[in-house]
Amino acid sequence: MHLAELNIAHLRGPVDSAELADFVALLEPINALADEAPGFVWRLKESEADPTATVVHDYGDHLLVNFSVWEDLDSLWNYVYRSGHLEVLRLRREWFHRVAEPYMVMWWVPEGVIPTLAEAMARLERLRTEGPGPEAFTFKDSYTSSEAASLPAAAEARK
Repeated sequence: MHLAELNIAHLRGPVDSAELADFVALLEPINALADEAPGFVWRLKESEADPTATVVHDYGDHLLVNFSVWEDLDSLWNYVYRSGHLEVLRLRREWFHRVAEPYMVMWWVPEGVIPTLAEAMARLERLRTEGPGPEAFTFKDSYTSSEAASLPAAAEARK
């Protein structure tokens, strides 16, 4: 099993605004850091040619989407909190609005499966309405891949 993760952020303005210029300048090096991180599998990209392009979607203006797949929970944790990503994470209040509801969700997927953005957004909504469980969780309330592997959807995906 691999770990899928989605996190969203509400930008303080348009991505091409002067207010977000420092953030946009960090997109290429931080995305490259993720792409080279141990355990990284995949991330949703808007453009292969433009490493600063943010994902275009239908989920609202100024909503930044980060969606990726990792080999395991430790790989994602190490990238988020034990790499150069942490310094950028500490600056997030400069670029993003605070939100009172969960903005990050994780779940297990069979190795080789790349979930859709629609599924990821549904998992986030599930976490918001039902709380953490094997189908939608956070670092604080994580579940093992073996717990998720026994769920009907995971078993169906393996067929």
